[in-house]
Order: sequence, then structure tokens, then C-alpha cells
Amino acid sequence: MADNPVLKSFKSLLDERSTVEFPETRESLDDRERYMLRLDMETCISCSACERICPNKTIDMVEVITQRGTKIMPQIGIERCLFCGLCEEVCPPKCLTLTKGYKFEVYDKRELIKRPEELQG
Repeated sequence: MADNPVLKSFKSLLDERSTVEFPETRESLDDRERYMLRLDMETCISCSACERICPNKTIDMVEVITQRGTKIMPQIGIERCLFCGLCEEVCPPKCLTLTKGYKFEVYDKRELIKRPEELQG
């Protein structure tokens, strides 16, 4: 009688919530895994190589005001990124790198567009 699916359904309605919005602890990643992009704005030379190589057209070059004046730097649309690493490989000063970070939980899709200032450190 305990295996009755209808009885199980009614019991589950009375239970506390069975899912959590976000996990309390994050999974540890293998050392080979790479996700979030990081930009070193000091060494970026505004060459646009990352924008040209991106297969998904995820990278757009935008103007950023720095201490040395206005430069163009990559803005990343994380929602379209394949995390292929081509942008990292083609970057001459190696200022754009893939890291182990993977915080992609957002309520608004527009939060997945990361300006150069948001990609720092």
C-alpha cells in the first residue's frame, strides 16, 4: 500500500519544498574546465582580434573611458558564448582569458551581457 502513486502524490504535497533555487555549494571543476572570461583592461591593445575570431559573434567592441583616454574593448554576450577559447588563443597580449568561474544565474537575460569593466579581475 505504501507504493501507491496517488498516496505518494498527496504526501509530497504536504512535504516541505523539495527543490532549492540555487545550490548551497558549488561543484568543483576539473582543472581543464574553463568558463567565465576575464579581461585585463590595462594590457588590452584594442586590436579586435577576439571579435573577428568569435564563431558565434558573441564579442562586440565598445568604447571604454580609461585613465589613458578612450579605448575600445570587448563586451561579451555570455548567453551566446561557446567557451571555445578561440578569443583567448588569438589575443596578442593575452589579456582575455577563460577562468574557472561559472556564475550564470540571473533573472534578467540582459545581465549576461558583460561590459569590459565587469570582466575585470
